[in-house]
This record gives sequence, C-alpha cells and structure tokens, in this order.
Amino acid sequence: MVDLLLQFLSNTGYYFLYQDPRYILMITIGCTFVYLGIAKEYEPLLLVPIGFGIIVGNIPFFKGFGIGIYEDNSVFHYLYFGVTTGIYPSIVFLGLGAMTDFSSLLARPKLMLLGAAAQMGIFFTLLSALAIGFLPKEAASIAIIGGADGPTSIFLTAKLAPHLIGPIAIAAYSYMALIPVIQPPIMRLLTTRKERLIRMTEPREVSQKELLLFPVIAVLLCCLLAPTALPLLGMLFLGNLFKVCGVTDRLADSARTAIIDTATILLGFTVGASTQADVFVNPKSVGIFFLGAVAFSIATASGVIFAKFMNLFMKEKINPLLGASGVSAVPGSAREVHVMGLKEDPTNFLLMHAMACNSSGVIGSAICAGILWSFLI
Repeated sequence: MVDLLLQFLSNTGYYFLYQDPRYILMITIGCTFVYLGIAKEYEPLLLVPIGFGIIVGNIPFFKGFGIGIYEDNSVFHYLYFGVTTGIYPSIVFLGLGAMTDFSSLLARPKLMLLGAAAQMGIFFTLLSALAIGFLPKEAASIAIIGGADGPTSIFLTAKLAPHLIGPIAIAAYSYMALIPVIQPPIMRLLTTRKERLIRMTEPREVSQKELLLFPVIAVLLCCLLAPTALPLLGMLFLGNLFKVCGVTDRLADSARTAIIDTATILLGFTVGASTQADVFVNPKSVGIFFLGAVAFSIATASGVIFAKFMNLFMKEKINPLLGASGVSAVPGSAREVHVMGLKEDPTNFLLMHAMACNSSGVIGSAICAGILWSFLI
C-alpha cells in the first residue's frame, strides 16, 4: 500500500513542482497577470486570459499523455495552431478594422508621420538584438515588440522564430498593459509644460466618400509596398470596409464583437499556455524582456521627439504628446496621451487626434513586420 501511495504521489503535479521550482515561478507570474488585469484593470481583456493560460500551461504532468500544448494531437496543440499559423492575429485585425474610425486620420493626414516615427523602436531594437548575439530571424521577431502590437508580434514570430512565440508575446502584451506605467514618465521627460498645453484645432469633417475609399486605396498602397503584410492589413481594411460601407452592418457588428472576442480569448490563453517553464525559463527570455522594454521606450520617445521636430517647420503646432500614441497599442496609448493632456488642462481634449496617430501606428507596425519578413524569409 505504501508503495502504491508513493507511486501515486510521484505521478502528481505536486511532485513535479517540487522537482522543478521553475513551474512555481511561472505560476506566480500567471497569478500576477490575473491580479493586474482584475485588481488594477491593466488591459484585463489581455492579461486575464494570458495569465490564466500561464497558470494552466505550467501545471506539470507526465509527457506522452497528449495534454501539453507542445504534444501532438492534444487539444491545446490544436488550439495553438491558430497562433503558429497566424490565424488568430489576422482575425484580431479584422475586428480592429471594424472598430477603428479613421476619420481623424483622414482629417489630418500629417499625423500619419508620428505613427511612422514611432516605428524607430523596431529598427533600433533589431540592431541591438543582433549586437548581443540573437540570430537575424530571432532579432527581427524581438524588434517588432517596439511596435507595441501583440498580434503583429505573434504573427511575425510565428513565421520567423516560432520557438520564441511565448516570451515575445508575453513581453509584447506585458508592455502594452503597462502603458500607464511606462509612457507617462517618458512624455514628461521629453516635453515642457508649455508644449503639453498646446491645443489642437478641431479637425475638418470627413465625407462618407473619403471613408469608403480609404480602405480600398490604403490596402493597395500599403500591400503593394509590403505584400507580406497582406494577412494583417488585408483583414484590417476589410473590417473597416464592413464598418463604413453602410450595407454590411451585421458583418461589422460580428467582427468587432463575437469574432474578435473569440480570437482574443484563444490567442491570449494559448500564448499563456505556451510558456511552459521547461521551454520558457531561459536566458533568451530574459534578454527578450529587456530588449522589449528598450524597444517600447524608444518607440514612445521617437514619436514625441519627431513631433517636436515637426513643430520647427509648422505654423500650426502639434502637441508633442501625440507622438507617444504613434505606437500601435490601440487604444491604450491614445487614452494615456489624452489623460496626460487633461492633467495639464482639463479642457484640452486630445483623444481623437491621438487615435489618428494610434491607428497609423497599427498600419505602420504591420508594414514593418511585412518588410522584415520579406527580407528574412
């Protein structure tokens, strides 16, 4: 009986936790994500499924039972297929397109430049990752964290360095959730109070015809430049066409509610579950988290600095805070810019202008991902 009891205990997860404390570390991280999502409301739609996925993915078990996400024919393995093939990120982009109002961007096209400037974090981090020894495909996958776009990071990593999906996705979503912590100090450091008080003029009214033509023209211009961005930008602009054309309201409603919610749940949970301690906890993961923080910080700073540079040549000044929303963390960074503007002047509403930069950042990061993929495939 004692032998049977000992054999039973040796088959439990408790025994494996005792044997490898790395699982305890990862479960603690998962619990922290869930706490931050629920108690602090840091991007709960992302952190809650990711955090719970980390917890589930780090319950240790005997290999060979067809349970784990890396075991063939397991349920989690099949769900993870949507990550490794880029299906979930493309579906998320469909929903984002159906949710995004590009009118503020069309009303003031020069704000697109801030979305482009914020992508500098990607290329600086690419060089940094190469310098510390990452392979080119790994470096490109890490660099895209600078775009602050979780689905784009996952999509590119799945194509170039699938073994790094877990740490890169966790880093990307972590920094997206920590926007209220990371971006405000950078914005305050790089701007004066006078600059933060700059008021933006009301944008012109955008016609229905412009809104209707935009997704068609944009997909042609962007995807002819970077054809490998088609899976993301094609779905983004399709969703936006559903939104603005006026005859596909049911499709638009489905895309921005049930479809994107389902994809977000599966994407977040399976990415979290992919962080098994025996695969995830290694020096490369530490390097990825460090480089991800650098990438996100440089992307924020680049946008702010470029806005200040534009003001040297413009009669009508731009509030430099808008540059921070050039990263593609929609709508978190736009909201943070708006909040900081309100702190300086409760009557200064920057949200719509920030959303213009934010939406251009989404397009910019997808184009950068396509360019990197085309060079390294």
